[in-house]
Amino acid sequence: MQHDYDILIAGAGLAGNCLALALKDSGLKVAIVETFSREQVYVSPAGDRALALAAGTVHMLEALNVWQGVADRATAITDIHISDRGHFGKARLSAQRQGVDALGYVIRARDIEDHVAALVEQADIEQFRPARVAGLMSGLQSVNVSLKQDGHSVNLAAALLVGADGGNSSVRKLLDIPQQVTEYGQTALVTTVRSSLPHHNTAYERFTASGPLALLPQADNLSAVVWTRKHEEAEALMAGGEAEFIEQLQDCFGYRLGELTLAAPRRAFPLSLIRAQTMVSGRTVIIGNAVHQLHPVAGQGFNLGLRDVVQLAEMVLDRWEQGLDIGGSDLLGRYAELRQQDHDHTIAFTDNVVKIFSSDWLALAALRNSALTVLDHIPFAKTLLARHAMGLAQRLPRVGSKRG
Repeated sequence: MQHDYDILIAGAGLAGNCLALALKDSGLKVAIVETFSREQVYVSPAGDRALALAAGTVHMLEALNVWQGVADRATAITDIHISDRGHFGKARLSAQRQGVDALGYVIRARDIEDHVAALVEQADIEQFRPARVAGLMSGLQSVNVSLKQDGHSVNLAAALLVGADGGNSSVRKLLDIPQQVTEYGQTALVTTVRSSLPHHNTAYERFTASGPLALLPQADNLSAVVWTRKHEEAEALMAGGEAEFIEQLQDCFGYRLGELTLAAPRRAFPLSLIRAQTMVSGRTVIIGNAVHQLHPVAGQGFNLGLRDVVQLAEMVLDRWEQGLDIGGSDLLGRYAELRQQDHDHTIAFTDNVVKIFSSDWLALAALRNSALTVLDHIPFAKTLLARHAMGLAQRLPRVGSKRG
């Protein structure tokens, strides 16, 4: 059957654009549908957030020829320091001891988003923006998609529709895919601080009774802060002045980096674990934040989403090269099966860390601190944790220039 496109991608964020880049030059006819203009995306406050990129994620970005254009704007994490406030347990991970250049990298979301968007434009991939998916229906040979653009309806057909349109995914909603939601009763306070002492490319993860506190190294002796507090505590901190905020942050973190001063506005985001009950419906598959939204404690959200992207791209390209249906139920069912394993593992790890390290129950506090101390002295266990932090605990799909 003749289609307007082989693949329609809803969403021009990092997941959607990286998928488009993975499929370029394959002979597949690909188009992207995005609700917002590129200018609207660029000026969004969400672009200020810091992304923690695992080493495995960087390998995949290299294969997509993305990393080469943003590496100079990223800050390496050479060490990770894990501690539990008020307790003795500590663990330290080192890139040098793992025989790698970095355990991961920190980059401002806007820097990588804008670069990836520019690469998509250079690849001459057709885009409908601003436009939104208003309706869809899967048939035996195609998925029919109705768009709203400039007050007009546009009807398209494709072999496969990919919903990469984020946490409020229109595609997921149109498919009536329910979500499982776990409320943590926590809010993430996000900002940037400057320290009077150098961070030496160390990322700090400090666990407290009200939630974890992470400081991620950035250029110019800045550190991105992700501070998790109970809802009522977060509201009080946001309502108070900057001096009170930094005083409490300093009290929580300590003086390992000397005195801290605010270097960016404060923002607050309620936290929950959100997971779609299925990834596939007919000739449509949802990926990235449309499927899963994680607690930021382990910085796994984008890393997990990129693995969705490259796994799907690898399977679609293999199927396309064989001249077979790229939207068939056998392919999408196998994709969902493979991704389920990674989702289960990563989400369970993140969820367990939140629950174990946000409890002030004395017996659990003693147990977790003993575990941290033991971990710090067992090389094999430390290597396993380091591989998880680097995103190397799972098999990395092949894609792009390094495919094959």
